Amino acid sequence: MKLRRIVLRLTTPSRHGDDEIVVLTNLRTKDANAQQVMQLYRERWQVERLFLTVTQNFEGEINTLAYPKAALFSFALAIVAYNLLATLRYALASVHGVGKIDASLSDFYVVDEIHSTYRGMMIAIPPTAWLCFGELALPDFASLLQDLAQKVHLTRFLKQPRTEKKKKPPLVKDPKHPHVSTAKLLFGG
Repeated sequence: MKLRRIVLRLTTPSRHGDDEIVVLTNLRTKDANAQQVMQLYRERWQVERLFLTVTQNFEGEINTLAYPKAALFSFALAIVAYNLLATLRYALASVHGVGKIDASLSDFYVVDEIHSTYRGMMIAIPPTAWLCFGELALPDFASLLQDLAQKVHLTRFLKQPRTEKKKKPPLVKDPKHPHVSTAKLLFGG
């Protein structure tokens, strides 16, 4: 097998301290130049992010589904739910800015809010009230989503900043008070 090695030297190191990205590919030069290969690699992360979100938020893989068709159906529903989340994210980004949404919006908190609100909405709002949304033209629907996105308080859905893990102090052994197991205490040992 013939492979090409493409090296992208970064002007600033990545968050892990890497100053270059190396990609091995079996694509021939006439099929894709180095820049195209690196662009494809970059876009690959969008797909991986999709699967991570589906796995974490939509339970796309339910272990108790014994039938392959049931598992496939469950996964397909999770992908549909992800498409709805992506539509919501793009509506929010069009109003609040792409950088702000990508950097700080928590998919978990958004999905949790929708999950907890959905049942109540379905009880309080009759099915006929939802029909008007199916009749909207695409530009009108996009405009409605943007109007609704302006009313969203993003502070409720922000990612929690990661804090540094605190190091545990080393355990101090006291020879005068050695550890005694519960079993020894119970059996008089």
